[in-house]
Order: sequence, then structure tokens, then C-alpha cells
Amino acid sequence: MASDEIKQSLKLFIVLSRVHKAINESTNQFIQKHGVNPTEFAVLELLYHKGRQPLQQIGNKILLASGSITYVVDKLEKRGYLARISCPSDRRVTYAEITEAGAAFMGELFPEHEQKLHELLSALSSDEKATAIELLKKLGLSIKDLSY
Repeated sequence: MASDEIKQSLKLFIVLSRVHKAINESTNQFIQKHGVNPTEFAVLELLYHKGRQPLQQIGNKILLASGSITYVVDKLEKRGYLARISCPSDRRVTYAEITEAGAAFMGELFPEHEQKLHELLSALSSDEKATAIELLKKLGLSIKDLSY
């Protein structure tokens, strides 16, 4: 492989990393300003948009270790944003469900969050965003099959 191609791959990695860091820092700052941390927000966002979820599956859906989920769910439950619901047909399963207070909180916060993300990504046109999505999906799918 040509040295220039390797340098270009490294450059792409650095650019992706910096963009990801900048977007994350900005969104995390916004989220924390509203009294929740990014993980709590991710759990609430999942429940807000997807409804009741088994506790055992939340970690995979928001890319978090299962041990941390219990802690996050406990905190959100204490604040009244979610409730644990036992599964009537399987005692081993417990669901997390967003409460009215949690839904009201997210109903206020999420539209602002969407707007902030839109502003952060506004340097790209709609067509450029579509191209970026397509290329990044292609890259992500190709990486799944590789081991490092």
C-alpha cells in the first residue's frame, strides 16, 4: 500500500476523532446544563422514543456496560423520571419505563437538543450530510467484519 494512502487514512482517523470530540463536548455540556449526565440522557432518550425497555437490554442499546445501568436507572428513578416495572410473565425480567415527569422533561429538552445538533452540523448542506451518512455507514459496516 502506498505511503500516501496510509497517511490519508491516519488523517481521516484524526479528523473523525476531532469532530466526534467537538460534537460530544458540546452536546454533553448542553445536557449537563439541564441537570442530567450524558448516560442518564441516553437512557431517557431511549425510553422516550422507544417506550418500555427490559433493563437487561438498555446497556446494549446505548453502548454502556450493564453494571452501570443499574446505577443510572436508580438515579433516574429517585428523580421520578423512570419507573421499574416487573414483567408479569417472567420474574427474571424488569422493564424501565419513562414516567410522566420524565416524558415532560424530555419533551422540553429533546427539541432543544435536536436544534443544537442541527446548529453544530450546519456547516454541511443537506446533500453533504446525506453523502457523509452514506460514506460513514459504508465505513462502519466494513469495519464490523475486521478484527484489529
